Amino acid sequence: MKSKFLMLLVPVFSLVSCMEDVTTIYEQPIPLVEVVDIPVENTNTPAQSSSPEQVYEWMAHMQADNGLVESAEDTNFVSLYDNALAALAFLADGDIPRAEMIFDYFNQQLETEFYGNNGGFFQFREISGENGSRIWMGDNAWLLLAINNYHETTNSYKYEQLAFELENWLRSLQEEDGGLKGGINEDGTLIPKVTEGIITAYNAVPGFDDFHMGILQFLEEQRWDVNEEVLITQTPNPAYNYALDLYSLGYMILEDFPVEVLTKANRFLNSQTSTTHGNVISGYCFDDDKDVVWLEGTAQMAMAYNAAAQTSNAENIVLNIEETFINSATNEGAIGIPYTTNHGTNFGATYLWDHTDITPTISSSAWYLFVKQSFNPFQLEKNKGIPAEDKFWRNSGVN
Repeated sequence: MKSKFLMLLVPVFSLVSCMEDVTTIYEQPIPLVEVVDIPVENTNTPAQSSSPEQVYEWMAHMQADNGLVESAEDTNFVSLYDNALAALAFLADGDIPRAEMIFDYFNQQLETEFYGNNGGFFQFREISGENGSRIWMGDNAWLLLAINNYHETTNSYKYEQLAFELENWLRSLQEEDGGLKGGINEDGTLIPKVTEGIITAYNAVPGFDDFHMGILQFLEEQRWDVNEEVLITQTPNPAYNYALDLYSLGYMILEDFPVEVLTKANRFLNSQTSTTHGNVISGYCFDDDKDVVWLEGTAQMAMAYNAAAQTSNAENIVLNIEETFINSATNEGAIGIPYTTNHGTNFGATYLWDHTDITPTISSSAWYLFVKQSFNPFQLEKNKGIPAEDKFWRNSGVN
């Protein structure tokens, strides 16, 4: 029987990806998941027709009156990262009011939540906004990135104070080695430095100054594989040093990054049978175990290929993604994209949550829309004018 899941807001789990933040999950306790029966009429089914407009309609339908966007149908689960992605997708479509609804929500939480936490918004919460948990640096960087794009798009600085507070908090997380603290788990333990979150913050904080130089120094000294010439996670388990998103995002964020990194990402290529459709889909896994096609990460690779002007590669990836569309169970005519094609492991050895392969998710759907709209969320702060001698990825391969 098909069943839905209700995620208990625990600090170790994200319904949708915070990208390389998932590298920390396999080191954490297994999250609590309550599985209950779902009515037959609410079962998601394979989509018979597809268009970006239908995906956008589904995303808009997932927005509540308070502005927050639910990460997937029937979950009561909200991710800060997903809301930043949704705001960017609304901006790319020219739907400014919907983007403002998201920013308004967080702007209204500055006094109580942000200052109450001594900086940082919660990573997870319910759709009502209640029961927030875990403060993760990377998701807050994504919110700042989205606000920066809003200001650029609208030529308005409506959320200048919100952006100012986020930027200052991100800067305050930098340590002597140049890396950024990852944040705080619900139990008070520290989240370790996460490469993906750090490069996102590098892009989100405008300009280029000592903050950015410190990050580059940290990446060169601690997160650069001089043999493979790629960014790494530097997890305690070396089997998971290589993560797909560091290939795609690394290329999109760091200027003059070698385009060869996109070909190197072929190490994650695999084909899996779609749970909902029964057809074979080719795409990219989170890591080297290649047991799933991660559709969010696969769409990120399509965006990276577009950024590299390799449109034929991007189009081939998109064709595979479009074979995974699922009908909305709550909004007739709308469709979305699941997180993965099939069930398997997340980054690392921990298994993905139930229904990751049969329920549409904001993250995969948003990145698909970015590709279709030719909207690169990193482009605004891509060219920071890094001195040539500091582009370690262009050096001879030695630290």
